[in-house]
Amino acid sequence: MSAPCAIFDLDGTLAHTAPDLVGTANDLFTERGFAPMPLSIAETTAGFGGKALIRAAFAHAGHPVDEREVDALYQPFLDRYAERICDESRLYDGVIDTLDALETQGWIVGVCTNKPEGLARTLLERLDVLHRFAALVGADTLPVRKPDPVALLTTIERCGATAHLSVMIGDTDTDRETARNADIPCIMTRFGYSDIPVEEMGAEAVVDSFAEMLDALEAVRRR
Repeated sequence: MSAPCAIFDLDGTLAHTAPDLVGTANDLFTERGFAPMPLSIAETTAGFGGKALIRAAFAHAGHPVDEREVDALYQPFLDRYAERICDESRLYDGVIDTLDALETQGWIVGVCTNKPEGLARTLLERLDVLHRFAALVGADTLPVRKPDPVALLTTIERCGATAHLSVMIGDTDTDRETARNADIPCIMTRFGYSDIPVEEMGAEAVVDSFAEMLDALEAVRRR
């Protein structure tokens, strides 16, 4: 019998990464004369990728968003972010205890993120948890990314698990839509980077902290 599988998003789900993301954007944009963005802006955009944060910087400065400028700044943003990727980022409280318990209970765990795979791998390694995950799929691992269900289903397959025994855990509507598109139940974190209330997304469960994660996973799995 196949083992149950939990697939986690990264930013806003496993790790609080907004400080390093907004710090990188502010470093880049203060050189252009823009006012620094507060952390709160990153906390509602970080889950949607670097380009979303670049657009937010333009909007915060009252500057029209030009997608050609966004595209031109994307690689410099990634390069600078790679230099400070784990200066302030940290795992959320309870992540390690949860991963320990899931391993004891026979769960397989993986990561499906819209962060570029190389950056995601570096961050998880710096946080000393990369070795805990059976598979990692990032934004550029495949020709498609979340919310395309192939990203999630491929992560599950690479974990050696099956979709019908899997659960997605995330923090934004992108994660919810990915799970829905893959016909897989979803648990949403209330502490993540969503720009809309997670209660409105119709997830199978919502948690306030990792202290609630094991019970939520078990309840969703029983369904």
